[in-house]
Amino acid sequence: MTHIPTRRLDRRTFLKAGAATLALPLLDAMLPFGRRASAAVAAAIPRRIVILQRPLGTYAPYFFPETAGLGYEATRFLKVLEPQRGKFTVFSGMSHLGYPNDHRTEFALLTGVHPDSIKRMDDMHNSISLDQAAAQAVGGQTRVPCLLLGPMDTGLSFNSKGVALPGERRRGDLFRRLFVDGTPDEIAREIRRLDEGKSILDGMRDQLRALHREIGATDRQRMDVLTTSIREAEQSLAQEKEWAAKPKPRVETGNENDPNEWIGQTRQWYDLIHLATQTDSTRVIVCRVPEQGPAPTVPGIQLGEHDASHHGKEPKKVEQVALYEEAHMRLLQELLQKLGDSPEVGATLLDHAQVLSISNLGDGSAHASNNLPVLLAGGGYRHAGHVAFDRAKNTPLSNLYVRMLRQIGVETNAFGSSTGVISEIA
Repeated sequence: MTHIPTRRLDRRTFLKAGAATLALPLLDAMLPFGRRASAAVAAAIPRRIVILQRPLGTYAPYFFPETAGLGYEATRFLKVLEPQRGKFTVFSGMSHLGYPNDHRTEFALLTGVHPDSIKRMDDMHNSISLDQAAAQAVGGQTRVPCLLLGPMDTGLSFNSKGVALPGERRRGDLFRRLFVDGTPDEIAREIRRLDEGKSILDGMRDQLRALHREIGATDRQRMDVLTTSIREAEQSLAQEKEWAAKPKPRVETGNENDPNEWIGQTRQWYDLIHLATQTDSTRVIVCRVPEQGPAPTVPGIQLGEHDASHHGKEPKKVEQVALYEEAHMRLLQELLQKLGDSPEVGATLLDHAQVLSISNLGDGSAHASNNLPVLLAGGGYRHAGHVAFDRAKNTPLSNLYVRMLRQIGVETNAFGSSTGVISEIA
């Protein structure tokens, strides 16, 4: 039997206990009902952008398929994403035209500023980045306008004046930012409770029980997924703090779940991205995944990621960088799967979130800034599998950014150095 709510919950309903604040996901009980509700329901569905940036490019033969369309033969890296086939598009032959071959093009990756502004790398001038343009449109609808995660010392996100914005480097601080809010004394008490292994959900048990009596089975499932995600994040962060106080053992290979290793750390970032979207705490997220040193969590790796990326086509080094990139793809697959398994208003979080995985370099070995590895997942697009543009005469990446801004509700015909708009994934 379908549960009919006796009253409509407010869209911005929060559960509170002391300094802990839990924003609820979008529940059916929050939506308007009746004959004229369909347009209002569509307007209430959040639209999101998540950007995952890696600074070292990719090994193109293992990433780009040979053929275009949904029927492509999966390459070595895309085989990891086979469960998501049809839910993402790989674009080949895209870049910011005229950019120099340099690591520091990361500075302009999300702005697409005209190349004249970065040709003198000692005197660069920038414009607003994709994430901040999106945040101007939808940031006011959430508690946090935009989340910037990871080290952004070189600059990745820029405001409307072209000023670089800093990133959040501590996962524990991000968790508290999402779920702890109150007076200084209340915040201090809540942090002590978290440090002692308590959950932010402990003081909300009665509120959660009362809420469960008011909502239907589908909404209860969404709440169970959310509370499970919060508990898992708390346990993982507590484990990280415990490990940080211990001497690190010297091992050849380690546990993938050891949060002192980069796989565990990146997974925690991605889990917090999942939590932030579940609670609609923000609708715009940028995560810069840093390059890694030798990774004992990945069997077979002896080189640091930066060293491996400068392979010069030497087979042993190519295999090293391939192991890194397969690990990154597994983490991306996990995130897409979690978003896809989280229901939201007749669809999923993945359907309502554009997830862009990208790098400012195509071939890291040559520092090449053309033929960038571009993968866009989710977001409600009609995905095309592989869109193959001319790899000798690239299509402006900013044309894709225009399409992404339109998808999130920004009415625009231009962004950065765009010359049009991508139509292949309408």
